[in-house]
Amino acid sequence: MSFGLGRGRALDDAGVGVRAGPGGELPPLPDDLGPEGRAGQVDIRAWFPHPQRPLEIEIGSGKGTFLVQQGALRPETNYLGIEYAREFYLYAADRVRRRVEAAGELTNVRLLHADAFEFLRWRVPDACARVIHLYFADPWPKTRHHKRRMVRDEFLRQCRRVLEPGGELRIVTDHAGYWAWMEEHFARWCVPSGPSPLRGVGSGHDQGSPRGGDVPGGFERLPFDRAESAGQDEVVGTNFERKYRRERRPFYGAILRRR
Repeated sequence: MSFGLGRGRALDDAGVGVRAGPGGELPPLPDDLGPEGRAGQVDIRAWFPHPQRPLEIEIGSGKGTFLVQQGALRPETNYLGIEYAREFYLYAADRVRRRVEAAGELTNVRLLHADAFEFLRWRVPDACARVIHLYFADPWPKTRHHKRRMVRDEFLRQCRRVLEPGGELRIVTDHAGYWAWMEEHFARWCVPSGPSPLRGVGSGHDQGSPRGGDVPGGFERLPFDRAESAGQDEVVGTNFERKYRRERRPFYGAILRRR
């Protein structure tokens, strides 16, 4: 339990059907991951009451606003939110727990406290997710921290592997420099298409490139369309978006659809 974000009220992730994984914990990675690193993969669909339903993953779920809104709107879809910051994870898990216990809603939502990139890389099976959501990720603006940015070649490689054919990676940011970085990555991984910023255009610098075996044009790039659960004049409806909208920041977004 934690009291920080709860402003004196305990945040509890112990409710049944809230934490992802058996008992809320992942087994340790095996010493031998195998030639393709698949020995550590787990059946994440089995974490839900209806594992046959489509699965969507949100990376950096924050306080859980998107998961709560979208999960209630689409009860026929399973949603897994991954949050690295424990306080935010607890806040989101507590929100979901209270909805489950009070009204029987959001039984299709699970929260996981983990490093999202490492989880995708080692734990998630091939072609198991319909959508991956990445909204307002930390831009790590200092050059020496760019290696920590979520959007990089290995991340896009893992997303393409995890997404089912036709599945989508949906991205929004408010940071022009990070958007420029993303644009250069998109250019390497996507078939040519029209521009897709929500507002604004950028240019920037990058590192790395797809390795041998990656097919150029592995994604089709599409303009971002607003989330179904977003409020009026919103793009996604997360807490960060609402904060940045009050600051009149521009937003940039794209959809990468696996070919």
